[in-house]
Amino acid sequence: MSTVTCLADAEVGDEVWSTTHRLLRADLVAYANASGDQNPIHQDEEFARSVGLPDVIAHGMLTMGLVASAVETVAAGREVASFTTRFAAPVVVPAGDDGVEVALVLTVAATDESAGTVTLDTAVSVAGTKVLNRARAVVNI
Repeated sequence: MSTVTCLADAEVGDEVWSTTHRLLRADLVAYANASGDQNPIHQDEEFARSVGLPDVIAHGMLTMGLVASAVETVAAGREVASFTTRFAAPVVVPAGDDGVEVALVLTVAATDESAGTVTLDTAVSVAGTKVLNRARAVVNI
């Protein structure tokens, strides 16, 4: 994992955060219970397959929450002015102790001294496949 000591000093192209999260089926159950999203595509293999999915998938908002947490860490108490993304592919979570590894990389896409902002692009992938598109956050510095 790499971080910048001061986001205000970051330059376009700087990688400011890199990490992975392992998601297990137990995480999906915990998220479903906390969020109230009990859609069976997140917990029932048979149901997920019956609607055309390869297996149980993670909640989209759980995936987005992983990114939001990374952005908040990098922002280090500064205001996150905006955060947008589009879901590109489901995060399939197989049964077993291995689960699935979600990789996140935050890179500085733009800086605007006059506006006092840094724009971060976030690459989110599973086994090299993008699961979020156009994941972008603007942080007030």
